[in-house]
Amino acid sequence: MKRSPFDNLCWKGVCAALPAAALLATPVLAAEDGGSTMEIYGFAMLDTGYQTKQNDPDWYDVLRPTKLPSFEDQYGVDGHWFAGVRQSRFGVKTSTPTAMGELKTQFEFELFGTGVDAGQTTLRLRHAYGELGAWGAGQTWSPFMDIDVFPNTVEYWGPNGMAFYRNVQVRWMPIKGDTRLTVALERPGASADGGDAADFIALNGVTPRFPLPDLSAEYRMGRDWGYVEIAGIVRYMEWKDTVANAQDLSGDAMGWGLNLSTNYKLGKSVIRAAVVYGEGIQNYMNDATVDVGPVATGNPAAPIDGKAVPMLGVTFFVDTNWNERMSTSIGYSMLDNDNTALQAANSFEKGEYAVANVMFYPVKNVMFGPEIQWGKRHNARDGFTSDDLRIQFSAKYNFSHTFGGN
Repeated sequence: MKRSPFDNLCWKGVCAALPAAALLATPVLAAEDGGSTMEIYGFAMLDTGYQTKQNDPDWYDVLRPTKLPSFEDQYGVDGHWFAGVRQSRFGVKTSTPTAMGELKTQFEFELFGTGVDAGQTTLRLRHAYGELGAWGAGQTWSPFMDIDVFPNTVEYWGPNGMAFYRNVQVRWMPIKGDTRLTVALERPGASADGGDAADFIALNGVTPRFPLPDLSAEYRMGRDWGYVEIAGIVRYMEWKDTVANAQDLSGDAMGWGLNLSTNYKLGKSVIRAAVVYGEGIQNYMNDATVDVGPVATGNPAAPIDGKAVPMLGVTFFVDTNWNERMSTSIGYSMLDNDNTALQAANSFEKGEYAVANVMFYPVKNVMFGPEIQWGKRHNARDGFTSDDLRIQFSAKYNFSHTFGGN
């Protein structure tokens, strides 16, 4: 007769009967005996440099085209020295083998304040995520974005034209590895920089409502030369008029987007590129403004409606590891919105971003070097533009230690 996995359950030589609930858990616990690991990791990082122009002081140590002036001298005078340690990071990862597959968790935070803490050095959650086999839940990278497009640069915020968003989600991963497939239901309405959902619907006197989760998916085809990935997202947005008058500004819109990205190995270099196109998905982008803009209807009872704003994002960078002691990164990114006719003339419509650096690695886990950064903002219809040029020096000191394992 085949033996039950519950036979002869012992601990330190003592065998005993267990409750039914404990018996049901035993196969998983047995599979977890040995092999579990916990990694503590992170880095301390200094960023310092000189900004030749001006931007929103809450974002003094990053280059975001949306935070550049929308009119002359909006943020005072040009020329500022900046310094901070806000990129510094701490995290913990665990891995445990189980009968249902690998159980993985990640908890990670940094010191870069956003939202109500914009401009502050304070704790900010990056990842709070768990994964068992093909299922995952918590806050981590959205499947709509491709983190591997992010270049080896030290400017914190990164290319404005790439999808970049850590979101709360439930995901299914039927294919994992170099080739992978992921489908997720994501939290709707939040923003990549911690702003309120109302910031992303440019209609006065309305309250946003998101009755359904955002649906996203990615498929990556891995090859020896790199990979190519296609991702998509669909979302539904509503807004309710809260002003008591004869006019009703309530409405709804569908948002959607496609993200085609790749890493291509070329000798000592890696090309990192992506093209994102869609409507009403700006809060999934690394640096954008409203998802929904106002349009005229010609109906006196409801004179204004909302429209999902079309947008195009492009990112192209080349990272090169010349040897174990030196690397360079250079590239360009752009985000272009097709603003609606009723958006303000000085509203943000297009942003440009370019970076070049030389990084040095004198010993393992230490990196330092200079980086030159440029960004430009284009307003919608008043012809005003503003730009910024920065020189930044960064020093980064990594740490990592893994406990456990066989």
